[in-house]
Amino acid sequence: MSVHESLSTPVQRILKSWKEAQVELVHWEIPDLAGMPRAKTLSLPYTEALFSANDKASSNEQHGLHMIGVLGTVDSGSNLVPETYHSEERAYSDAVLLPDLSTATLVPWLDQTARVICDPCWPDGTPLTAAPRLVLKQVLRQLEQQGYTARVALEHEFYLLHDLRDLTTLRPVFEGLHIFHTERNLAVPVLPALMRHLKAMGLEMRTCNAEYGTGQYELTFGEQEGVIAADHAYTFKQAVKAIAKQLGYHASFMTKPFPDQSASGAHAHISLWDAQGQNIFLDQDNPHGLSQLACYAIAGMLAHAPAAAALLSPTPNCWSRFQYHSFAPVNLSWGLDDRTALVRAKNSRGQGTHLENRLPSALANPYLTIATVAACILLGIREAKEPHPLIEGPAEESEEISALPKSLHEALDALERDTALREILGVEFTDIYLKVKRQELQRQEEYVRQQADLAALAWQRQEYLADY
Repeated sequence: MSVHESLSTPVQRILKSWKEAQVELVHWEIPDLAGMPRAKTLSLPYTEALFSANDKASSNEQHGLHMIGVLGTVDSGSNLVPETYHSEERAYSDAVLLPDLSTATLVPWLDQTARVICDPCWPDGTPLTAAPRLVLKQVLRQLEQQGYTARVALEHEFYLLHDLRDLTTLRPVFEGLHIFHTERNLAVPVLPALMRHLKAMGLEMRTCNAEYGTGQYELTFGEQEGVIAADHAYTFKQAVKAIAKQLGYHASFMTKPFPDQSASGAHAHISLWDAQGQNIFLDQDNPHGLSQLACYAIAGMLAHAPAAAALLSPTPNCWSRFQYHSFAPVNLSWGLDDRTALVRAKNSRGQGTHLENRLPSALANPYLTIATVAACILLGIREAKEPHPLIEGPAEESEEISALPKSLHEALDALERDTALREILGVEFTDIYLKVKRQELQRQEEYVRQQADLAALAWQRQEYLADY
């Protein structure tokens, strides 16, 4: 039986369920470099035709949906970035979206609509090196070659606003800082709707609560292996924004929209498991309950954090998050259940033992978050070094521990120098990423200069125009 013939049963099952649900539209999606969904929306008959063509194709044919390939390398404003291997070098040609049938699902908050996440390749079958989902897959393959499987959950925070009529006057859905306040947990219908709809999409929803900022919330869902964990986080972020808008609100994962309020993180909870289904971070005989490999993993996350920060906190806004006494890391530290540390070791003395990397911001791409954290852990295991000794008290107060980079500029420079991390993530991919992010920073700097010039001119007119 060929690979394509083996897909016929799931294809038939998917199409049958969609027809029963009277699906009319199907979103064929890829996450871009920033984690934003890019899609073409197809009719169900055309989707069925493409599924069938792929089933009947020979192993060297690519029968997916054509979409311009440069979308994988645009910056956060959808601006083209030159010399990124996907643009002028390929004459802005089409890529082919190949659907991952395991992600095919109804979209419960939309009528008669379904979705499938795709992996892009060029027409000759070459994967797009900038595709975040493919970056994650190749990192996880390297981890699997060492005999390990990653289980991950991302813990996103976000702000919920009444509307966006005026960007200068944002109106959160509640005031005050009463975290976990029961009334605020359910102050608006968005949270209960999210819990219901995301469960229908296969996410194991666990908790929802108001967070420490005015109008800030957090929902958590269960850990999953590798790519599924990233797919769930990607789906979660889409659902939050779409359902909030549908109910008349605006949700944002912008890390710090209010300078005097709490920032939004996306802490990565990760554990590694061997082929026998055992958590390799657990050692009951160790005083801290952590195995030698867990210690190597911690050391890897700390050693490569300056470079990893470029991917885990990928915008200038993210860097306003790293402040003392804010429950965000300020140095390359680790601790046992220490919320001020970069790596928080959460030892349950059982199979729930895992490591929490607290560097990711809510704006980070979930595929690149998991890929980067897993890559740092893999490097730690290969390098087999111990982390610095535990310190007494909150880790952020130690003057002996090296500080994080001070800006995205510094983190990008660190990523460019970290050849070991770049090799695991992909040298071409990191080249693309560096160029895209530096263009974003250049656009911000140009805007700030222009505004400063306008402000200076306004003062000069006020000072001189009337009386001189």
